[in-house]
Amino acid sequence: MPLRSWLALCLLHAVASTLVWWAGGAWADALTWRADTWLSRPWTLWTTAWVHIHTGHLIGNLLALAALAAAGWLLRLRMGASLVWLLAWPLLPLTLLCWPQVGYCVGLSGLVHAALAVLAVQLVRAEVPTPQARRWGWVLLGGLLIKLLAERAWLWPVVWSDAANMTIVQAAHLSGAVLGGVLSCLGWRCFTLHPFKG
Repeated sequence: MPLRSWLALCLLHAVASTLVWWAGGAWADALTWRADTWLSRPWTLWTTAWVHIHTGHLIGNLLALAALAAAGWLLRLRMGASLVWLLAWPLLPLTLLCWPQVGYCVGLSGLVHAALAVLAVQLVRAEVPTPQARRWGWVLLGGLLIKLLAERAWLWPVVWSDAANMTIVQAAHLSGAVLGGVLSCLGWRCFTLHPFKG
């Protein structure tokens, strides 16, 4: 059952993102989080993750969700991982208010980074029945840290990418990773994670 919650979140994001893409236009605009209007449209804290700029953007995030679902299946994630990821979801757009340069943000990349941080902490703390879990966790955590250091979102929270043909909110990557890591490490043991035994 705990594993199903992680897979259900991956499926929810994939299906909702695809439906919003098909609906397009006015729907996408109504579901987009904007720094100056979110108080009057609080649902966008959740729905903005499902809005994508173009087909390539959507496909990239769907592939990332597939990888997260596969990782969840292989690692047999516990309920705590899903709860932490779920909590990071609406909090992520709020963290972007720290950057005045970020007027709006769409897509799942911030949540993908949050999920990667959750997976890394799960492995480092040996919360999953995986051989050499801690070693793999440090490898994942190190790779995530290298990516964030290379992006330097604290200097360039928003950048244009010719390769992706879109503006990338790097601040969402940083915020997502920090949220996933911090929420996994602090304050949620009461309903989450006891080290795997046996």
